[in-house]
Amino acid sequence: MVLMNISTIRHALSEAQHDGLARIDAQMLLLHALERSPHDRAWLIAHDTDALPAGAQARYAALCQRRAQGEPVAYLTGHRAFHGLDLAVDARVLDPRADTETLVDWALALAAPLTTPRIADLGTGSGAVALALKARRPDARLIAIDASVEALAVARANAERLGLAVDTRHGEWLAGVEERFDLIVSNPPYIAEGDPHLGALRHEPRMALVSGPDGLDAIRAITRQAPAHLAAGGWLLLEHGHDQANAVRALLQAAGFTQVQSRNDLAGIARCSGGSMPTGARDPFGQ
Repeated sequence: MVLMNISTIRHALSEAQHDGLARIDAQMLLLHALERSPHDRAWLIAHDTDALPAGAQARYAALCQRRAQGEPVAYLTGHRAFHGLDLAVDARVLDPRADTETLVDWALALAAPLTTPRIADLGTGSGAVALALKARRPDARLIAIDASVEALAVARANAERLGLAVDTRHGEWLAGVEERFDLIVSNPPYIAEGDPHLGALRHEPRMALVSGPDGLDAIRAITRQAPAHLAAGGWLLLEHGHDQANAVRALLQAAGFTQVQSRNDLAGIARCSGGSMPTGARDPFGQ
């Protein structure tokens, strides 16, 4: 994609869309090239006849080229809005999706009646889920775990910048964790090896996307480990693929969870499934 002789903001946006970029993507990239806030979309409309400075035009053309090659807008701008937070993101972490807010909303609803809920976020990545929960429940005790040291660096930087106290830890799911929790939440990798859609996600970290031949290896590991780390009545909530709800509910039931159910995302697709530990369950920590 080459943007040539663009004289105004209107022309810049029009050319990018003509070359296949979504309007919202073109707007976000142009605002970034102009060093303006991502919330200034109305400004673009009000100033659509303004001349585009040469420097901004060059930056915009380069950004559009990278976007056309599949790089996420969030990586190009360095930011992603998630559940009211402005997260810094880059290629070290998965680009947070709006559908993952379904997981946050469900967790907040379950935590509502609890005082100082204890919550673990497994595979935290940028810290999106853990930080969104902490922002809404400052009293919660949040532990955010990831197997990637690089991802944890992003999560820690986000926590510090946002002023949200979250305990970040390096580890493989719940291995080595001694605490128990009222809630365990996770947006783990759930794409099957060889999935044809992986090509479109080539700029994102593979370890955050792929999980075995059927995409369920990580979810199997978490459902096996979680019962020993949940208080009686505690919940495990998992995000999963659009066609995996039945399989994930079966795994939860096989692991001894009750009240097993799913929640739909913004498109009405079952995107998260979860279950609770029976209230009469033995406390593995004797507490």
